[in-house]
Amino acid sequence: MNVSEASTWMRSQLDEDSCLYQDDVVDYLVKEGAEALLRENSDGNLVLERKLLNEFRKLTQDEVVWVKPDKYWRFRVPEDEPGRDARG
Repeated sequence: MNVSEASTWMRSQLDEDSCLYQDDVVDYLVKEGAEALLRENSDGNLVLERKLLNEFRKLTQDEVVWVKPDKYWRFRVPEDEPGRDARG
């Protein structure tokens, strides 16, 4: 699985469920043998590689926000401020 395939899968999951948890993406990529698209963060947890995040951002542009406290993406609502991050 490459970056484009993974980001397209992420988008399809978001379209289907209206939200997408980072842990679910990590689990899916491990199951698919795509660990190259993951990295270990400073806390020792697996997270998405920057190149995958950038590709996903291209697919979702301004219509998706990241909810940092709960580590998931969701579609933007009118109450969201400009930018990629939503207020928890």
